Amino acid sequence: MKERRTWMDLIWRLALIVWSITILFPLVWVLYESLKTNREFFQNVWSLPEVWKWVNYKNAWVKYKLGTTLLNTLYYVGASLLLGTLLTTLNAYALTRMEFKGRKLIWGTIMLSLFLPGINALIPQYVLMRDLHLTNSLTGLILLESLGESVFFLMLLGGFMQSLPKELEESAFMDGASLYQVFFRIMVPLAMPGIVTVAIFKFLGLYNNFLAPFIYLSDPKKYTIGVNMYQANQMMQYTADWVTLFAGVTIAMIPSILMYVFFQRWIMEGATMGAVKG
Repeated sequence: MKERRTWMDLIWRLALIVWSITILFPLVWVLYESLKTNREFFQNVWSLPEVWKWVNYKNAWVKYKLGTTLLNTLYYVGASLLLGTLLTTLNAYALTRMEFKGRKLIWGTIMLSLFLPGINALIPQYVLMRDLHLTNSLTGLILLESLGESVFFLMLLGGFMQSLPKELEESAFMDGASLYQVFFRIMVPLAMPGIVTVAIFKFLGLYNNFLAPFIYLSDPKKYTIGVNMYQANQMMQYTADWVTLFAGVTIAMIPSILMYVFFQRWIMEGATMGAVKG
C-alpha cells in the first residue's frame, strides 16, 4: 500500500532541504574562496574564481606548517581516543553490569554532574595540571582528556550494555570464565556497535577541541589543528592573505568530513540503538 503524503510532510521536507543548504553552503563557499587570488576575493566575495589556484593549498601547507600540526593532532587524538574509549567501556560495564555497594550512589553522582557547567572545572584542572608539570605537553592533554570521563558517552554505552542478556555472563561464570574473560570475550564483542559509536563521537570531539589545547599548549611546535588555525586567523589582521587561510581551513576540515562520510551509518545506528535500548 502506497503511503499517502500530506501537506505537512512536504513542508517538513522543504524545511529539511533548506536547513541542509544552510549547512552545506558555508563549506562550499570556503572551498571556492580558497581557489581564488586575494585580489578576486576582495573584489567580490561571491564570484567564482577565474582560474582555480590550487597552489593556495601548497602555500597553506608550508606557511601554517600543517604537516607538523596534523602529526601533533594525530598523536593527541589517537592516544586519547584509544585510552578514553577503553576507560569508558570499563566504567560503563562496572556501573551497569556489576553489583557492588555504592554503585547507585556513584551513578547518581555522575548523573548529577550533568547539571554542572564544564567550565566550572577549568581552574581546578589547570591548577592540577600545573602542579603535576603537565602543561605545555601533548601527553598531559591526553591524560586530561582520557581520565576526564564524559557523562554523555557513559550514558550512551551504559544504556546499550544494560540491554544485553544477563544470562550470557552467568553461564560464562558457571563455566569457569574469569571477569577478564567475560569482559573482553563476551561483553566487548556484543557491545561493539555502541563502542564504535562512542569512539566516532570522541574522535569528532577531540579533533575539533580548541579550548584545552589553547589553554595548556604554549609552544607553537606542539599546537593541534584547532589552535594552529586560530593563530593563522589572528595573523590576518597583519597579512590579509585570506585565500591561503581558506585553503588551510579546507585541509583541516577533511578528516572530520571523511569520518562522517564513511561512518555515518555507524553513527546513526549506534546512537539510535543506545538511546532506544537504554
